[in-house]
Amino acid sequence: MGQAPSSPAEPSVRDHTSLFLRSPPEFLDCESIGFEDGDHDFTADLPDDCLAHIFQFLSAGDRKRSSLVCKRWLFVDGQNRHRLSLDAKAEILPFLPCMFDRFDSVTKLALRCDRRSFSLSDEALVMISVRCSNLTRVKLRGCREITDLGMDSFARNCKNLRKLSCGSCNFGAKGLNAMLEHCKVLEELSVKRIRGIHELAEPIKLSLSSSLRSICLKELVNGQVFESLVATRTLKKLRIFRCLGNWDRVLEMNGDGNSSLTEIHLERLQVSDVGLSAISKCSNLETLHIVKTPECSDLGLASVVERCKLLRKLHIDGWRTNRIGDGGLMAVAKHCLNLQELVLIGVNATHTSLSAIASNCKKLERLALCGSGMIGDTEIGCIAEKCVALRKFCIKGCLISDVGIKALALGCPKLVKLKVKKCKLVTSEVREWLRERSILVVSMDGDETNDTGMMDGGDQGVLETVVEDPPPVADGSGGVEVAGGSRLGLAMLKTKLGLLAGRNLVASTFRRWSQGEATSSI
Repeated sequence: MGQAPSSPAEPSVRDHTSLFLRSPPEFLDCESIGFEDGDHDFTADLPDDCLAHIFQFLSAGDRKRSSLVCKRWLFVDGQNRHRLSLDAKAEILPFLPCMFDRFDSVTKLALRCDRRSFSLSDEALVMISVRCSNLTRVKLRGCREITDLGMDSFARNCKNLRKLSCGSCNFGAKGLNAMLEHCKVLEELSVKRIRGIHELAEPIKLSLSSSLRSICLKELVNGQVFESLVATRTLKKLRIFRCLGNWDRVLEMNGDGNSSLTEIHLERLQVSDVGLSAISKCSNLETLHIVKTPECSDLGLASVVERCKLLRKLHIDGWRTNRIGDGGLMAVAKHCLNLQELVLIGVNATHTSLSAIASNCKKLERLALCGSGMIGDTEIGCIAEKCVALRKFCIKGCLISDVGIKALALGCPKLVKLKVKKCKLVTSEVREWLRERSILVVSMDGDETNDTGMMDGGDQGVLETVVEDPPPVADGSGGVEVAGGSRLGLAMLKTKLGLLAGRNLVASTFRRWSQGEATSSI
C-alpha cells in the first residue's frame, strides 16, 4: 500500500559467484522426462548466440568434430570464422545459402569429398564464389563434378585468391588457365592428380602481370604443360613429385641465369645431369632436394654446387644407386661454405668426403646420415671433432656403435638433439648414458615417443628419413641385381623406377608410389 511496485534487482557479483559454488545438479533421467530412446537434442532449445559462445571455448579440432554431429552446430560454429572446411558432398547443396549467410567472413575454404560420393557441382561452386568473393585460399580435394566451366566462373568472382590447391579433380588445363588469367594476385599453386592434365591438354599459360611465387606438381601424367610457369621470372619455389616423362627440357627453360628460384625439390623424376646443369644457372638457389632421381650423378651435383654459392640446405636421396658419392660430396665440401643443413640417404659417403665437409662447412647445424654401409665410428668421430656448430644430428641404418655415439655427444659442444634409429651395433646402455646429459634430447629405437624427424627445415617443418629398399641395377646378363645382392626381374625394375613404363603401367606406378609414401616422408 502506497509503495512502488517491486522489480527484480540486478544480481550482484556475489550472486554470480554463488552460482558456480553450488553443488552440481544431478544428471537428468531421460525416462523421467519422456525421452526413453535418449535421442533428444538438449541443445535444440538454446539460442544460436548462446551456442556460438559455447563453441568459442573449444579447440579447433573439437570444433571441427562437433560440427559433424549436426548441421545446426556447423552453422552456429561458423559465425565470424575466417576458415571453413566442408565435406563437399552433393547432399549439402540445399544448405549452402543459409550456411554462407552465416559464414559471411570466410577467407580460407577447403572442400573435400571422398571417392564413394558425388561432390558439389559447378552450380554449388559458383554459389560459393558469389557469397565469398573475398576468398584468399581455396583447397579442392576429390571434387570430381567440378568442370572447367565451374572453375572459370569461380575465378571471375574470386579475384583476390592468393593460394589454390587442387587434387583428384576432373577439370583440366582450361580451368587452371582461367584461374591464372583472372586471379592476378595468385601466389601459390598446387596441382595433384588432376585427370584433365593429359597428353592432349593445352599448355598452361601465365599472364605477364602474374605474381606467382610457388608451384607444386604431384603425380601428373603430362605435367610438362606447366613449362611456361616454371620459366616465369617471379617464381621462388618449385616442387615436382612423381610426375611422368622427361623433365630435363622443362628445367632448361628456367636455366638462363635470370631465374629467381630459391628452392627446388625434385622427387622420383626422370631428371639427368642435363637438368641439374640447368639448375646450376639459378644463382639465387638456397634449398635443393634431389630425391630418388637415379639418373643424376656426381657430375650433375658438382655443376650445381660450383655455381650456386648461396646454397644452405641440401637433401640427397641416392636410392643406393651409387651414382652420387665421394666425387659430388667433395665438390659440396669445396664450394658450399654456407651450408647449414645436409641430408644424405642411401649415399655411400666415406671418411674422405665427410671429413672434408666437416672441415670446410663450418656453419653446418643439421646433419642426417641414413642407409649407408660405409659410415662407421671413424666417420662419426671425424664429425664429432670438426662439426663445432652442429645442433641436430640424425643417423639411421649405419654401422656405428656405442663408441661413435659417445664421441658425438662429447665432441659437438652445441648438440641439442640426437636421433639414432636402426643402428644394430648401438646398445641400450648408451641410451641411459646419453640421458644423463640433461641438455641433450635423445630419440632411439624402443622409445615410446613419437618417431618424428630431428631436422628443422625452417618453413618446411620437420624431416623424417626412412631407408627404403634399393632399386634394381642391371647386371648386363639380361636380369637385374639389387645393390644388396638380390636379383629381380625386368618387370620389377620398370615398376620400381616408374620412369620408363608405358601407359599401361601408369596407374600401377602411382599406386606403388602412394603406398611408398606411408613409409617415407620428407
